[in-house]
Amino acid sequence: MVTPLDDKTRATVTACVPALEAHGVAITTEMYKRLLADPAISALFNSAHQKNGSQPTALALAVLAYARNINSLDQLGGMVERIAEKHVGLNILPEHYPHVGQALLGAIAQVLGDAATPEIMDAWAKAYGFLADVLISRESEIYKAHETAPGGWAGWRPFTIQNRTAESALVTSFELVPTDGNPVMAHKPGQYLSFSLTVPGQGNQRRNYSISSAPNGRSYRISVRRAEKGLVSGWLHDSAQVGTEVQVSAPAGSFTPPSPQSAPIVLLSAGVGLTPFIAMLEARAAAAAHGCPASAHAPLQYIHGTDTPQTEAFGALVRDLAAKGAIKADVFYTHSPADTLTAQATPGTTVHAGRITPDWVRANTPADALYYLCGPECFMQDMMTGLRAAGVPEERLRREVFGPATTLDDALNAA
Repeated sequence: MVTPLDDKTRATVTACVPALEAHGVAITTEMYKRLLADPAISALFNSAHQKNGSQPTALALAVLAYARNINSLDQLGGMVERIAEKHVGLNILPEHYPHVGQALLGAIAQVLGDAATPEIMDAWAKAYGFLADVLISRESEIYKAHETAPGGWAGWRPFTIQNRTAESALVTSFELVPTDGNPVMAHKPGQYLSFSLTVPGQGNQRRNYSISSAPNGRSYRISVRRAEKGLVSGWLHDSAQVGTEVQVSAPAGSFTPPSPQSAPIVLLSAGVGLTPFIAMLEARAAAAAHGCPASAHAPLQYIHGTDTPQTEAFGALVRDLAAKGAIKADVFYTHSPADTLTAQATPGTTVHAGRITPDWVRANTPADALYYLCGPECFMQDMMTGLRAAGVPEERLRREVFGPATTLDDALNAA
């Protein structure tokens, strides 16, 4: 049982909100500088997020959200769950938390200087300890659930690449099977895997990739876009071959459709953001193959944006499901003239030239739909802002954040 914070501590933390608004990123930048000085701790973090500054920003937003909601911590349930799921995927353990606490408190003291009074430092030590206990408790539950699930495991498990498939000009899929030949736990469509990879000359790297296949008990599939100057995506595309072994943690994440589904669902993606949705589409296809008619499911609409037909991944799967009436599909090609797209239109799939806009989405989707969004940050922010402005309630908007949260809304509400 986690001991609640006392009134004095909560009042002191609340009084620090203006300082966090002004100096939060400076504090977390200094904190990461201290953490990354320890090689054993630095290996736990995605180096790309350190180089572009997104990780310190994300943590600053999370700390600010924590301080603002210290008197109503139930508002932080989504943020806590997302952090716990990420931590489990990366195999964060209780013994790691003291290192983080020491770095955070040291950073607060250095950045705030004389303003970091003994009272403030004591309050933040208690506040961090409380949050650490909450996360450790929840992470322990997730680890136990993973370890006891059929085909499940805790920690890193060796997997071998069984197949590689080029899905488009930019995206390659990797089918992964356990090296020990034993079954795998059933994931929920929309979840992701975390990887510990050794890239020659670059050391250990940690990454998360959405599972792009339906549960089958035997394997998982990830589909990776080659990112410009992408350290890990480049290694996967150029060097990871059939037979290459990688270390994988159990499926995690809460970006999953409700079960049973009652309201219509809209899957809204751009680029490689389609990967969690492909798992959802394959699961629907598997249900149909086992005699479950489309009418037994809530309506599902797939809306996807990509540059050209050559960059579209999984187009054949989408069109097959749409032709069978299992889904309704709309595909937008941002760099293809309308008069060149006739061949891309098939029964159940409508093609469009140009970009997806929030106004189009709102006008062409069910009024009571649940929206699931995944894609580049600018795409998701544009969609979220536009759909909110169009009157879609917050509880009907879900999004997956590939990297660290970059807005306070993401810190609080991302799945």
